[in-house]
Amino acid sequence: MTSRGGSAVALARSAHLGPTLVVTVITLALGVASGADAWRILLLTVGMLLGQLSVGWSNDWLDAGRDRAAHRTDKPAADGRIAPARLRTAALAALVPALLLPLPASLPAALVHLLFVASAWMYNLGLKRTPASVLPYVVSFGSLPALATLLRVPPAWPPLWATATGVALGVAAHFANVVPDVAADRAEGSRGLPQLLGARTAGAIAAVVMLGAAVLVGLGAHPGPIGIALLAVTAGAAIGALVAALRPRPGRAAFRAVMSAALLLAAAMILGGTGL
Repeated sequence: MTSRGGSAVALARSAHLGPTLVVTVITLALGVASGADAWRILLLTVGMLLGQLSVGWSNDWLDAGRDRAAHRTDKPAADGRIAPARLRTAALAALVPALLLPLPASLPAALVHLLFVASAWMYNLGLKRTPASVLPYVVSFGSLPALATLLRVPPAWPPLWATATGVALGVAAHFANVVPDVAADRAEGSRGLPQLLGARTAGAIAAVVMLGAAVLVGLGAHPGPIGIALLAVTAGAAIGALVAALRPRPGRAAFRAVMSAALLLAAAMILGGTGL
């Protein structure tokens, strides 16, 4: 029997905390960059955090059987550290407030957030194992800038460069997130786009796309000196991810470098004088 403390740790590990926190921080950064009211940004950010937790927990709940068959020691639901039913309960419990919290802040933003979360759940429900696996990431991350600008009064759609940057972030996040698990995913029968391309190719694409996202922000947002400096560091992290991805065994180094670049890009947008 799993202790309460052990079960709590297993629940946290099943939430995919790294990507969850990255997406939440980017949401907060974009909200601040948009100039929306603080209370609106807070409601959306907490809603995003809960939504991402529900996505992480639903992923491990729905994949528990496959992960167990593949002997995935990195997945708590696969080796008995937590029951899949508990992950299902946690995912559904987080989903309800995740969708309700943004409503008082902005109805248009809340509807886009619903699209964001629904797209991520569709990924977990089966799209992840098809060549169309990248589409939910394109939809969800491409909508991130709109989530921020629709918080304003009056609401507005973001500039094209911002939406394109969101799409680039989504593609990079999808490919980088899968890199460490390509072999295990293939053993489970997953045929998502990164799995079809292979770990090294997927990691390289993630790094190059991340570099392109930094260029988009630089050209579209006309950042000040701080922003330019942060974008340069972002580009450096993306190049580091590319070097890591081209190693015979990319492992988690490429993933961590891409996630670092994503956070740096968010910092460039919030601290560098950019605007939405």
